[in-house]
Amino acid sequence: MLSFLKSKNNDGWLARLKLGLAKTREQLGGRLSGLFSASRPLDKSFYEDLEAALITADVGPGASAHLIEALRARASREGIADSVHLKQALRAVLRELLEPVAVPLDLAARKPFVIMLVGVNGGGKTTSIGKLARFFQGQGKSVLLAAGDTFRAAAREQLIAWGERNNVAVITQQSGDAAAVIYDAVNAAVARGIDVVLADTAGRLPTQLHLMEEIKKVKRVIAKALPDAPHEVLLVLDANTGQNALAQVRAFDDALGVTGLVLTKLDGTAKGGAIVAIAQARFHAAGDGPIPVRFIGVGEGLDDLRPFDAEEFVTALLD
Repeated sequence: MLSFLKSKNNDGWLARLKLGLAKTREQLGGRLSGLFSASRPLDKSFYEDLEAALITADVGPGASAHLIEALRARASREGIADSVHLKQALRAVLRELLEPVAVPLDLAARKPFVIMLVGVNGGGKTTSIGKLARFFQGQGKSVLLAAGDTFRAAAREQLIAWGERNNVAVITQQSGDAAAVIYDAVNAAVARGIDVVLADTAGRLPTQLHLMEEIKKVKRVIAKALPDAPHEVLLVLDANTGQNALAQVRAFDDALGVTGLVLTKLDGTAKGGAIVAIAQARFHAAGDGPIPVRFIGVGEGLDDLRPFDAEEFVTALLD
């Protein structure tokens, strides 16, 4: 019975994911259906049209070129000679590119597990914290929220509302010192035996150098409260930014060593292909590999933020 309910739940999520990716699928799939529905020789013209379709969906020139090269190699290796039989090969190369970033968070190694959320203004950090709190509670974890966004007037009230909605305590201060708020939250979590701390921070642009220095200080103060913390630095990205997301990842990674990504608002954009560009890129925090995409969001509901799954994403994008 449990496996049936889990399967039913996953089917519901896949349906929401397909709906959330509708604009991207329309942008990309509309072009791809024309390319793959009628048999065309796999010549230079075909691959140029395919690359243009990928770039239009904000896959980006680098990742598009990577996919085209991989497709050419697979077509040659498997003896695929026309476009009709190439769609499954595209699914395969997309999965191969995305699977290395589909790495779920492992909370088992630390208690409390401290997650610091960062990003630009309006990216969806505070909302993502509320949804993450619900997700971790669903895994049987106790959660504490830290209202570290002390710049935006309504941020504290918004986080308190999310806390009430999830029946989760929120640590706040009137002082306006983000580092002090999160420091107190970590100490409170240790004292109360809390499993997960979700620390909000103020939005900032990478060009605001004084604010980037300030958030470095916040990270250092968290480490003073608990050695090795924060255990995860999650960068929240608005999918509507498309290729600009790469610049944000680089800037925040250089400053903080980003360990995971949350891609929000996929339901409102035709630029969902940016996740492919992120998977193809390489950043400092991940060493030789890409930074993991921990979660994706496809709606406003509490359950519309889920761990990123490469197979589900490719199915929702192409089917």
